[in-house]
Amino acid sequence: MATHATVDTSSRLRALRELMAKPEYNVQAFVVPTEDQHFSEYIAQCDERRAFISGFTGSAGTAVVTEQEALLFTDGRYFLQAEKQLDQNWTLMKQGLPDVPSWQEFLSKNLGNNTRIGVDPTLISASDADTISKALEPKQSELVSLSKNLVDIVWGSDRPARPASKVFPLDVKYSGETPTEKLKRVREELKKKDAKYMVVNMLDEVAWLYNLRGADIDYNPVFFAYSLIDADKALLFVNESQVDDAVRQHLGSEVAIHPYDTFFSYLTQLGAELNAHKDSKVLVSDKASLAVAQAIGKDNITVVRSPVTDLKAIKNDAEVAGFRASHVRDGAALVRYFAWLEEQLDAGKERPESEVAGQLEKYRAEGQHFKGLSFPTISATGPNGAIIHYEPVPGSDDIVRKDQIYLCDSGAQYLDGTTDVTRTYHFGTPTAEQKRAFTRVLQGHIAIDTAIFPNGTTGYLLDPFARRPLWEDGLDYRHGTGHGVGHFLNVHEGPHGIGVRIAYNSTPLKPGMTVSNEPGYYKDGSYGIRIENVVVVREAQTPNNFGDKGYLRFEHVTLCPMGKNLIDTSLLSMKEKEWLNAYHAEVLDKVSPLVQEDERALKWLQRECSPLLGVCAK
Repeated sequence: MATHATVDTSSRLRALRELMAKPEYNVQAFVVPTEDQHFSEYIAQCDERRAFISGFTGSAGTAVVTEQEALLFTDGRYFLQAEKQLDQNWTLMKQGLPDVPSWQEFLSKNLGNNTRIGVDPTLISASDADTISKALEPKQSELVSLSKNLVDIVWGSDRPARPASKVFPLDVKYSGETPTEKLKRVREELKKKDAKYMVVNMLDEVAWLYNLRGADIDYNPVFFAYSLIDADKALLFVNESQVDDAVRQHLGSEVAIHPYDTFFSYLTQLGAELNAHKDSKVLVSDKASLAVAQAIGKDNITVVRSPVTDLKAIKNDAEVAGFRASHVRDGAALVRYFAWLEEQLDAGKERPESEVAGQLEKYRAEGQHFKGLSFPTISATGPNGAIIHYEPVPGSDDIVRKDQIYLCDSGAQYLDGTTDVTRTYHFGTPTAEQKRAFTRVLQGHIAIDTAIFPNGTTGYLLDPFARRPLWEDGLDYRHGTGHGVGHFLNVHEGPHGIGVRIAYNSTPLKPGMTVSNEPGYYKDGSYGIRIENVVVVREAQTPNNFGDKGYLRFEHVTLCPMGKNLIDTSLLSMKEKEWLNAYHAEVLDKVSPLVQEDERALKWLQRECSPLLGVCAK
């Protein structure tokens, strides 16, 4: 089985603790979050501080280093990976299990009195800092904002430089709306909330707002920038070497460009002006950093969920059309790939997980408007599929085997959309247990796909639809059922989603929202199963309209066969069989024109999309 390399962190932790003890810092604990200063999910290499200090490379988790302990807090998606990667210096804190505190709770409940807890104020949210500080008061402990990140000092000259990729405009034929129109809508939100200014700190929000894209973070077409908006002007803080005349012309006179590294000094100056007049508020996102709040002054800010995140979540007609078109091309690449992989395995050829993932990327790159992958491909054979966010490492990954389940979770960035798709196949003969588990996952997937629900319904309320067939067999999965998907932007976006996180209950699903549908099941040490499509929320036509609420449904845009040899048809209802036949007929109709010249792919597609016997496709 492939292993994740363990890093010896002894010298790094020793150096960090020596810095913590220095008089100029004098902290007894130091918090190292995953996030960068923009609270990005995926981060640039120079911001991978938690991975550097702990050796754990998963995309979620927080490290807390005290004088005696080093603790890594992460959720169920990463338990197996963290157990493999953490060395003897670290204790894994399995968040979500009974009696395991969150890292925030740990600071207030598990540390002694009068503890000074060091933080980099650019890497902790203002709202988190406020909550933690209040919880620390009974113990007379405090959060201490440090002027330098101690992990950066330990990292030293080995730390990679910050990226500075070229920024480019996204044509309005893809975005469907100009920056001027978007700014107008943002300013309407400012008026509603009785604020004069708004800080935009999330990179995907800045990119969306100005119809600009970049490549500063792998898999995410974003660039390092902040923005400040008021009723009359919009300021974009970006490294000026990344911006050419085409971008300046695209933005016009409405947007003033300022150097990226002047953002905090500008906020400090604004804060001083607001202190003098006391008549204006600055809207700050609940994902803005403590450093932003401190620069403006806590009395001058109103913390809200960013209006931009809500506006961005609802895709316009041009964006939805782009999602449909990009998923047809993506489906053709997937079909070509799985047909190729089956042929390789049938011929007895040994191909490592990372090598076959490269073949999939090659097929995608041949498609129109391809700009790169949307996340590292999860190409997982057998037991590796049970590691929910597994990523094969060349040289230590496993050979894909015909007698094992193969799980492939992958996606791409196209000018007209972002894809995220998971398919689980068995290229040999699956066991009865595997078929039953796969079928339960498929039933959960179909339940979400076919759901009709009233306006005002949240993804939190829909989540049990996907789990009910699994629960019948005493099965479940430790991840959400769906996340928002950006339009040629981040593959994960909020504020909505389908899952058990209570935050999802605060955002009703609305027409135009995109979300993934991805139930799964994972048998540790044996195999993993996940089926994922991207769906768009649409208005539903129903015979009645109780309460005049209006009803909603999902339209799937992902097009790739489901792996029929893993289906136990005896478990499926007639409606589920009809859904499967209709889905496969749609896949065949839309994808086959793009693979006409690849005989292997066309034959595979036709076979995999052939209808279940005795059922009429509708």
